[in-house]
Amino acid sequence: MEHNKITTMILETKRLILRPWEETDAEDLYRYASSPEVGPIAGWPVHTSVENSLEIIRDVLSKPGTYAVVPKNVGHAVGSIGLMIGEDSNIGISELEGEIGYWIGVPFWGQGFIPEAVKEMLRYGFEDLELKKIWCGHFDGNHKSKRVQEKCGFRYHSTKENVLWPLMNDIRTEHISCLSKKEWLNEK
Repeated sequence: MEHNKITTMILETKRLILRPWEETDAEDLYRYASSPEVGPIAGWPVHTSVENSLEIIRDVLSKPGTYAVVPKNVGHAVGSIGLMIGEDSNIGISELEGEIGYWIGVPFWGQGFIPEAVKEMLRYGFEDLELKKIWCGHFDGNHKSKRVQEKCGFRYHSTKENVLWPLMNDIRTEHISCLSKKEWLNEK
């Protein structure tokens, strides 16, 4: 499989369906992405309307490798996870590497949905796409994201200070972690 030809398919875990975003998800997306507790700490602005969320589905979340996180017991999208390969990532990685990004709505914090989704993305990236290494980052102060990475076996790699973050028009400190396929296989 060519890594730059990633397609978004439906992935399933014990409690989750990971599927492509659809325009009909706009109201659910707005419900969770309009919280000031979610977007800014993850690096993107609060959604301002259902129409704004629809635009983001069309322009951002429709990209290959981006999935709606749908708990089976809820039945609608409550968060997002993406796997960006090579140049689609903003951290400068090769075509044999990927970067995972994620968020989930506040009512679903602490239920283990994102670690479950990340573990499935790792399986997909290493087994199906044959990636050699997967990266993940979080901004200073995002302790929940850091904890997800630790739970999923990522190891601290580096810190970038004074990163200009255009989406939020601010300066941030970003912590980068990674997991090699070999490390992942040893932890399974």
